[in-house]
Amino acid sequence: MILHPHPQAGGTMNDRITQQLYKTFVARGFGVLRFNFRGVGRSEGEFDNGIGELSDAASALDWVQSFHPEASTTWIAGFSFGAWIGMQLLMRRPEIRGFISVAPPANMYDFSFLAPCPSSGIIIQGVNDEVVTPNAVQKLVDKLRTQRHITIHHDEIPRANHFFENEMELLMASVNGYLDFRLDPNCPIK
Repeated sequence: MILHPHPQAGGTMNDRITQQLYKTFVARGFGVLRFNFRGVGRSEGEFDNGIGELSDAASALDWVQSFHPEASTTWIAGFSFGAWIGMQLLMRRPEIRGFISVAPPANMYDFSFLAPCPSSGIIIQGVNDEVVTPNAVQKLVDKLRTQRHITIHHDEIPRANHFFENEMELLMASVNGYLDFRLDPNCPIK
């Protein structure tokens, strides 16, 4: 499942990073869903400061799983606000085996709920991010890496701003490299 950036900052399921994440998982044969949080596009409701959006994500995951009960692996990927919602969903859904968090807003939202983080994943950050400070993300990564039984990968994309405007190719190379690693049958992370 792919989660989009902040609705009140123009984030939608049609965001270019959200779309690229979607296309990457589809190309690998995953059943994939991207959707608009409440109040975005034609979605009913209105922005709920993350509480309702987490409920939206949980309901959407239930819906996807109803179509794919045989799925052996569930992944969550999110960009910015979507990464924060995705990490909260990860804590509530033990079937999620991996995550990709792009520019998680560690300087804007509390991520202390990730204690302990139940799954391994990757956090990708732009070095020149003007919205989410790389320092705050590094602190989050360092905290998560102290936990046992998970592995947190961290890629920093040189020259990339928050929207990876001129660095989309490097962002997607990082995502694809991590998926190659995790989906390899010989991967030590399960």
